[in-house]
Amino acid sequence: MDEEYEVIVLGTGLKECILSGLLSVDGIKVLHMDRNDHYGGESTSLNLNQLWKKFRGEEKAPAHLGSSRDYNVDMMPKFMMANGKLVRVLIHTDVTKYLSFKAVDGSYVFVKGKVQKVPATPMEALKSPLMGIFEKRRAGKFFSYVQEYDEKDPKTHDGMDLRRVTTKDLIAKFGLGEDTIDFIGHAVALHCNDNHLHQPAYDTVMRMKLYAESLARFQGGSPYIYPLYGLGELPQAFARLSAVYGGTYMLNKPECKVEFDEEGKVTGVTSEGETAKCKKVVCDPSYLPNKVRKIGRVARAIAIMSHPIPNTNDSHSVQVILPQKQLGRKSDMYVFCCSYSHNVAPKGKFIAFVSTDAETDNPQTELKPGIDLLGPVDELFFDIYDRYEPVNEPTLDNCFISTSYDATTHFDTTVVDVLNMYKLITGKELDLSVDLNAASAAEE
Repeated sequence: MDEEYEVIVLGTGLKECILSGLLSVDGIKVLHMDRNDHYGGESTSLNLNQLWKKFRGEEKAPAHLGSSRDYNVDMMPKFMMANGKLVRVLIHTDVTKYLSFKAVDGSYVFVKGKVQKVPATPMEALKSPLMGIFEKRRAGKFFSYVQEYDEKDPKTHDGMDLRRVTTKDLIAKFGLGEDTIDFIGHAVALHCNDNHLHQPAYDTVMRMKLYAESLARFQGGSPYIYPLYGLGELPQAFARLSAVYGGTYMLNKPECKVEFDEEGKVTGVTSEGETAKCKKVVCDPSYLPNKVRKIGRVARAIAIMSHPIPNTNDSHSVQVILPQKQLGRKSDMYVFCCSYSHNVAPKGKFIAFVSTDAETDNPQTELKPGIDLLGPVDELFFDIYDRYEPVNEPTLDNCFISTSYDATTHFDTTVVDVLNMYKLITGKELDLSVDLNAASAAEE
């Protein structure tokens, strides 16, 4: 281990593995270490016995739930947008050859106490029970405007500069009602709160376009895709990629102490009395706790069920977003469900997650609106974890620390963090202008 590397990556969470793969492809000499004996860090995937041990403290789960190894329960479950940045990263690095994807059945939103399908095109808006007849026409016009909008073609702008006009003002022009604004902002544009209403509309419009393009790509019931056998496959695929390009991997390395010189710049990492020298360290917050601050907590429930979520058209995989306003909260709640159709549970079993930013110390009570949508459950586990973000200055210490995973059940924020870190580490933007049709592996 007493060697010199350009970058040492600590932790095999998804963000760290993507960065390790990207840097290796760039020809950078990478050593990747983890104190655990398994890949995935916080974003690992557990079989049933591991899940049981983590939440119940017992070695074995009851036999009636089926074979332990048929379960792949993701600890940070997130769907990916079919045309989104993560898929572009997968294609850019050719990681798609290690993975198989399948479209997600449904995309739903909780409005006025009911679970409804998210309309994302003018045609769907006209059919949606979410809106009355006149609101449907107004929403249809707004969706048409978004679909036709092209920044380079002023004829599609309708006299508005979307980099200056706020989302609220743009929506006002179409006269949309409060509930419509809610589902568009939170379930189509995937904003986590209402700040976007007071920001330039360009970002929201581009997010809506991405949703519609992703929906069209697989002609399915949602814009999302998900790997067979769950997200645990992703860190391993990027680890494999890194190894192909000369990256070195070491699991089960205790302590992993980051070393600094007198000026506070990183010089290497020590584990078991050996030090590997490096110029830069990339890690999750747990490896450098004195360089991060707590920014909140996530409350979540994990359910094992024997049926799909009610009112989702029997979807075997689905996301339901509960916008904050509908619940009288400060943050959205997310329901995620996957099943044997994505090989994450035995036949007939479904895994559901309910997650949100914790606003109290009682996850059971706080998550109730989401849990109530699940119907009867076979087993229910509760969890609450702290979120951290870096407070260091990477230009001074050469430490690049990821932000903890949030409560969302889509990859939007995760990929933004990875791309920002990549730019900080390398000084360049990652080129994601790839041919999305190359991802034929995804199109099952």
